[in-house]
Amino acid sequence: MQRMASIMAAVSALALSACAAGPNYKAPARPQSAAGAFLFTTPAVSAAPVQEGWWRLYNDPVLDRLVTEALAANTDVRGAVARIERARATLRGATSDRLPQATASAGANYGRLSQGQRPIGVGQEDWQVDVGLNVSYEVDLFGRISRNVEAARGDVAAAQADADAVRVIVAADTARAYADAVSSAERLAVAERIVALLDQSIDLTQRRRTVGLATRLDVARIAALRNQRQADVPALAAQRDAALFRLATLIGKTPAELPAEARERHTTLRLDQPIPVGDGAALLARRPDVRAAERRLAASTARIGVATADLYPRISLGGSGGSTGNDFGNIFGAGPLRWLVGGLINWTVNPAPARARIAAAEATSREALATFDGTVLTALQETETALSNYGRALERRTALQAALNEAEAAVRIARARQTEGDINSLDLLDAERTFADAQAALATADAAIAEAQVNLFRALGGGWQQQA
Repeated sequence: MQRMASIMAAVSALALSACAAGPNYKAPARPQSAAGAFLFTTPAVSAAPVQEGWWRLYNDPVLDRLVTEALAANTDVRGAVARIERARATLRGATSDRLPQATASAGANYGRLSQGQRPIGVGQEDWQVDVGLNVSYEVDLFGRISRNVEAARGDVAAAQADADAVRVIVAADTARAYADAVSSAERLAVAERIVALLDQSIDLTQRRRTVGLATRLDVARIAALRNQRQADVPALAAQRDAALFRLATLIGKTPAELPAEARERHTTLRLDQPIPVGDGAALLARRPDVRAAERRLAASTARIGVATADLYPRISLGGSGGSTGNDFGNIFGAGPLRWLVGGLINWTVNPAPARARIAAAEATSREALATFDGTVLTALQETETALSNYGRALERRTALQAALNEAEAAVRIARARQTEGDINSLDLLDAERTFADAQAALATADAAIAEAQVNLFRALGGGWQQQA
């Protein structure tokens, strides 16, 4: 017992004096210029913090249910969660290296001993039973195990951030697919309405031709414009179908299983409040890809320590015990017992392979730092670009709305003047064409605004918090 106490005291002293090899991790600094407000400002956004579940700003219960279902059933999300579980399993394996490792063995065989091998009082043919237990413990004097655990924890955090990034993408893609479907439906309705108006113009021109106020050429020109607009209808219907099929895949269903409620809305998604965007510091703290890059940098730094520890000896303590007899009763009863305790030092004489691994780990860490810096710059670039695109899309819509108002007034005047015989059918046709183009352009602008909003929400990197 005195010897065992001495051994335990030595182990404790080694553990207390141990120091982890390799550099200690320090989080990299973010650019100071990125901490404040974003460069592009517009009344359509506010500096309020980005809220969780940004898709709820649209006040569309169908969209809320679709995004919730996508975050639960999407195949990419399921794959990301599986990668988290794999990283956690690796962490458990690394952590278990801190504990003593034990192996048990048992064996039995029946045989015949030679006359010289046979002990007195033992039959020449008999059973031989052996049981044993081996215990070993690596003293983590130079931090190989602790650095490996540190690296595994970084991998787990990176996998969790990757899963959050997937959730951001899935939520944005689901909202975009739904927005594409409803905006295509609205543009389809506009196209059909334009065709109906041109049908009325054709009918009116036919009647004028009957009384000699228009020619066959006048009818043909309006009919050609009508057919051009009719050709837009199947293309828009195909776009809507494609968006709905994409939506079904995002929520983990086949196209035939898409909920009927997803097809009901026919008006483009619109916001009735400014989009909260926060500031640059909050963006970098929130974006999952930035967090994942930072955690991978931490893991790669820890692996420098794992490689460095190979320059130093590995110290292991162990012990074994067992017993051998001619039956199990003899083993667990009064059979002969053997035991031993001791230590083992392994030290690689040639340090060149270890130094090569250290150099490789340091290069990997520098690569991870470059990736982190690039991810930060990309996050800022994507957000500023999304803000600019959103603001410019709103400006464009304002101009297109004014153009539509003028085109509508012009077509009313042209129809009235044609009725009075003041203008010819060519002037009316030009007014009809301008009005149709303005309607189609405004509907397209509304769709572009919805897409710009979703792109901005995606760049901001929020919405995943309640699902993580």
